[in-house]
Amino acid sequence: MTVEELRAVAIGWSAKRQILGKPVYNEKNVRVGRIDDIIVTPERAVSYVIVGAGGFVGLGRHDVAIPINQLQEQDGKYVLSGATKEAIKALPKFEYAKK
Repeated sequence: MTVEELRAVAIGWSAKRQILGKPVYNEKNVRVGRIDDIIVTPERAVSYVIVGAGGFVGLGRHDVAIPINQLQEQDGKYVLSGATKEAIKALPKFEYAKK
């Protein structure tokens, strides 16, 4: 790897540092969930975030897939307009495909 390539990697975007584990708020600044994962399509485009709502220490957790274009970044926070914990829990539960 060249010095230029290493520099590009160092200043690049890291899903783990910049989005994974971050709380999700609604427009009223109420926390409604947490970003647990991102889904990258076979075309290498990020298309969904997996948001977990509810639960305690992983028990009773409800993960849902939210289209990435519905999530906004505002003042360093991730905002899902119109969301509530109840609305997220009412969405179909996301489950990973079993291989």
